[in-house]
Amino acid sequence: RAILRKASALEYKIQRRALRKEDFINYIQYEVNLLELIKKRRARIGYSFKKDEIENSILHRVHSVFKRATGKWKEDVQLWLSHVAFCKQWNAKHQLSKVFSSMLAIHSNKPALWIMAAKWEMETQLSSESARHLFLRALRFHPECPKLYQEYFRMELMHAEKQRKEKKEFEQAKMDLGEFNYSEEILNGEMARIIYRDAAQKIKGVLTFLVLSRKIVTFSSAIQHGVFSLQTKYADDPLTWDYMARRELELGSLQSTEHTTKQMKISEMTQREERCCAVFEEAVKAVPTEDMWKGYITFCLERYNRKTNSEELKQKRLERTLSVFHKAFESSLLPEALYKQWLQLLLESNLFEKAMEVAEAATKRFSLSVEAWQMRLQVLIQLKSDDVSQCFEEAIRHVKSKGTLPLWTLWVEWSEGTNSKEVTEALYQRSLHATTPAESVTMKEKYLDWTYRNGGYKKVKRIFTSLCENRPFSLDFFRKMIQIEKEQESCKMLHLREYYERALREFGSTDSNLWLDYIKEELSHPQGKPENCGNIHWRAMKMLQGDLVEDFVSKYTLLQTGHL
Repeated sequence: RAILRKASALEYKIQRRALRKEDFINYIQYEVNLLELIKKRRARIGYSFKKDEIENSILHRVHSVFKRATGKWKEDVQLWLSHVAFCKQWNAKHQLSKVFSSMLAIHSNKPALWIMAAKWEMETQLSSESARHLFLRALRFHPECPKLYQEYFRMELMHAEKQRKEKKEFEQAKMDLGEFNYSEEILNGEMARIIYRDAAQKIKGVLTFLVLSRKIVTFSSAIQHGVFSLQTKYADDPLTWDYMARRELELGSLQSTEHTTKQMKISEMTQREERCCAVFEEAVKAVPTEDMWKGYITFCLERYNRKTNSEELKQKRLERTLSVFHKAFESSLLPEALYKQWLQLLLESNLFEKAMEVAEAATKRFSLSVEAWQMRLQVLIQLKSDDVSQCFEEAIRHVKSKGTLPLWTLWVEWSEGTNSKEVTEALYQRSLHATTPAESVTMKEKYLDWTYRNGGYKKVKRIFTSLCENRPFSLDFFRKMIQIEKEQESCKMLHLREYYERALREFGSTDSNLWLDYIKEELSHPQGKPENCGNIHWRAMKMLQGDLVEDFVSKYTLLQTGHL
């Protein structure tokens, strides 16, 4: 009776004239929960009868509600996907096929949905024909979608591999293959080759297909050899050369590994890596660009970072990587982002003088780059050089004021541990004028914190007052001063009020928590005045904007009832 009553109430809601999506979702969720409950109860008591009368009727009802909802709100993809998930959960294959058809008719502009439907046909229904048909339809809508081509290519390779395995098993069992039609063209990956060829004509980046085919199947050497025909077409594409070079690592990997010593394995790996580097060397001559050098260096770094027990191999990889970095640098084609990795490698190898030379060269080439100067300064600081201050001055001269915050932060942090308090304070004062107003906010916070640690309460209070004369501020700037006041033995409410009032003038309209903290302070502080809370509440209601008013009211209510 309870179930009938609840179901009837939900049914009435979806029969109203003004329909709401939430009502449909709630009805579906209730029925799904009911199905789960029945399933658990059946398992507990071991009762397996009357499934047609109970579960099937509920399933039919859920499908009909989903159908009405997706008919009403066709544009809601999440609703369609919920129906798909429900069909998969309850193994409603026939219904799921209809859902996919309806969904794709409406959302044909979404390649991911086509791929989902085709994967289901291929992997669950085991129907390669249906999956192929869906992919071909999808490509009519999206003729230049790389992901569609890639998934279609993968599907054809999987299908060919599956048929090859089936045929092999039948032959081993000496069964008659007369009734089974195994096309030699499909077995040899002809379909995949056709897709690959079409993709090569329409989109760039088809080399991902070759990598994919190498992972999936062992018979796709004919397809992989297709890259040579593309080498001419995409001779200027770094991705082509990258694939050609990395392919050398795979050559010989299928050979028997029996009766091979550790030294032989190391020797073989060294030879493979040298073959890769030979291809990359040819590539950087044919395509002398930053992207090409980046691909070469990335490969060397990947090999260097691979774990190996052979010190000889690791040393060779290190030497090779440093050599490639140097060649790219001499060609003036080393990307700025890779200088940092080069410096890290040099410092790890204790090549300190070389690291300083590289850091200096980076700032000469990228003299307007904050990151380049930051790298150089970090190297000088790490090596405890005497030229740090001079380098900081040089960096500030070259770089524009906007974006110099990382340099000033690094400078004052270094000065705190190296120079006198007077020098550091002068540096903080200088940074406030040298940085942009938005960046000076961070420097104010750091200045306040440093002053408290080194000058005490009286000095930080004086600095706080002077800093308040120049906007902008951050909320943390005021909260830091409030925290400093609270840490004092004789914490005065008069001072706390001043800091809160200053903060509220800046952030009173955008932060409800600040008002609540002010109220809490008046209530909990020994010198507080609880009678001020009403006035603070009234001001908060006037100043706060939008949804913040409701948020403040709910939190204030919790505070009054002792739950906050």
